[in-house]
Formats: sequence, C-alpha cells, structure tokens
Amino acid sequence: MKLIREMPDLFRLVHFAPINSYFVREDDGLTLVDTNLPGRAAKIVETALRMELPIRRIVLTHAHMDHTGSLDALCEILPGAEVFIGARESRLLEQDLSVDRDEPQTKIKGRFQQVKTKPNLLDPGDHVGSLRALATPGHTPGHFCFFDERNGALLAGDAFQTAGGVAVAGDLRLLFPLPAIFTWNKPLALESARVLRELNPTCLATGHGRVVQLPLSKIDRAIRRAARNFR
Repeated sequence: MKLIREMPDLFRLVHFAPINSYFVREDDGLTLVDTNLPGRAAKIVETALRMELPIRRIVLTHAHMDHTGSLDALCEILPGAEVFIGARESRLLEQDLSVDRDEPQTKIKGRFQQVKTKPNLLDPGDHVGSLRALATPGHTPGHFCFFDERNGALLAGDAFQTAGGVAVAGDLRLLFPLPAIFTWNKPLALESARVLRELNPTCLATGHGRVVQLPLSKIDRAIRRAARNFR
C-alpha cells in the first residue's frame, strides 16, 4: 500500500485501484478515515508501523464495502481503536436498506458488507480528534464528511470524486463511473456539495482519485455541471 503525504497532517493510502483511505495525524497518533476493501488491514497496519504512530481511531464516511471492507480485520488487530460512523449510516452496516418516511423513496444502491464491529455513533457537529463531522446525504442516506479544523482539509468520502475528474456524487464520469452509479439521491448530493463548498476547503481528499489542493474553482465547476445534468 502506497503512502502519499498530502498535507502536514494528512496522508493518503492507496493500493492498486483508485480507492483511498487516509491517515490524519493527531497529537496522540493517527485517525484512519475509511478502511478500504477487504484484505487491506495488514497493509494499513504495516504502514502505520512504518510511520511509528499508533492508530487510535477509525472513522467511516459511509457504509459501502470499499470504505468498510477491512473494518472487522482491523479491529481484531487493533482492539483498542475507537470506531465511529454516522448514526443514520450505521443501519446500513446491519444490512438495513430501508428508507425513512421523510427521506426520498429511492432505492439505496451499492454493496454493503455486514460487519461485527459496533461503532460509536456520530451526530452532525461531533468531533473525532481534529475532524468535525458533517452530515452530507446523497451518495448514501447517512453519508458523513469530515473537516479538519486545523488546516481546512476536507475528507469528502464519496460526496465528491476526483478519479476521472472532480465531480459531485451522482454526476457520471466515464473514466470512473462507480461513485455515480451507486449514488442514492442526486438532488441531496448536490445540496450537500453546496454546503461543503461553503467551508472553503484548502484541499479536497476524496474516496476515489487524487487529492486536489486549493480546490474551490474545480468544486464550483463540478457543482455547476451537476446542476445542469441533474435537471
């Protein structure tokens, strides 16, 4: 697993496919954002050992298998690590794909791996280390992004993608179409993208693709494109 330093306290972990996990460095060690596909746990832990920093926390942007696949294996290796996910999204970890009455009545898409781990549940505005939790429904009903208040880094999960070009969740990019194909509700995804843009992030770190520094102009173009395409 390749480790790329993107900012002083942000590191991207990527294997062969454009599927990212991230280490956020804190005073007491590392927070891991998303656990990648099944079979990546040992590589993630080995990477942390090379950095000589312990993994203290694991936080999940959403429940799709490419973000939660190595969760149980990591928790077996790291029994002391705290685990967090948004309260709404936690239902998807238990294979509950129902939608609430006040949510759009569209089918939840994608692959979800049932896990044994029982995460701590997050509400919007909660903090995990330096990361502020942000409710960003659209790609999934309970999708969360995380904003590093020290440096303005936005860990966006699949609310945006950069593989194939910067795009809002649900806006198809032919070079990497999967995030769009598995997006639950496009209007909510666009609304969440607009909320995230108002944070004025200094960098955009997504689940799929490279990290974009000073991303505002590209985010603005992605929002305009999605607004046209989602009509």
